[in-house]
Amino acid sequence: MAEMLLAHEPLIRGGVFALVLLAMAFWEIVARRRPQHIHRRQRWPSNLAIVVLDTLVVRLAFSLAAVGAALAAAEQGWGLFNLVSVPIWLAVVISVVMLDLAIYFQHRLFHAVPWLWRLHRMHHADLEFDVTTGLRFHPLEILISMAIKLAVVILLGAPALAVLIFEVLLNATSMFNHGNVRLPAKFDRWLRLLVVTPEMHRVHHSIVRQETDSNFGFNLPWWDRLFGTYRDQPAAGHLGMTIGIEAFRESRDLRLDRMLLQPFVSPRRDAKRQQL
Repeated sequence: MAEMLLAHEPLIRGGVFALVLLAMAFWEIVARRRPQHIHRRQRWPSNLAIVVLDTLVVRLAFSLAAVGAALAAAEQGWGLFNLVSVPIWLAVVISVVMLDLAIYFQHRLFHAVPWLWRLHRMHHADLEFDVTTGLRFHPLEILISMAIKLAVVILLGAPALAVLIFEVLLNATSMFNHGNVRLPAKFDRWLRLLVVTPEMHRVHHSIVRQETDSNFGFNLPWWDRLFGTYRDQPAAGHLGMTIGIEAFRESRDLRLDRMLLQPFVSPRRDAKRQQL
């Protein structure tokens, strides 16, 4: 079973990724939540190219993916669930929840530590909010995130099945909760008790810093309420709010080359240079 998971992991993850991306793209066409002033053809090539680059960088930097790390930990007897005997279903459930909690705190860390924020702000610098925004992360952030994830997987001794479920869920929910899609308000209020919805996560992409520093969850919505970072609605409303950050407001900042350079650019110096 474990070897089968590892052998088919790319196919499973790739298949779910493509299915969710296409479904969300179609949903955005038929039930758009906010009007978009920057066309997809200007944003999507760079946002999708960064996914390919991130994947290549991770494959080059890490000999084992997260599922592979779980299998290695099981073989060596590393981690909690390889030392303590519990039913496999319980180990899977707890591992998925704990991995999600780790991602929540990682996300907060990337907002709190200035040099990590310089990496993470590329995600926030998208001038629109749609399914591809959920794919837009700097390769250096992805490397740090993967290192943290591998450490958590090994410390937990998480079953390979749990890691695969988590990876698939994280990718799928990231695309879902960044979707520029319309949900009935009553349905959204109930759904956000179970999963982070686009209405909930969109607040996190507000240009207002107090709103940016809220709603950090990607998958499970409970952590924001538990740790006091939940914000129900943006002050300006979902149609009135401005997406992005102050430092990078030019359409040329959406180009792949400028996206990759953003962590190394001082916003003040860049602003002065743009005025010349």
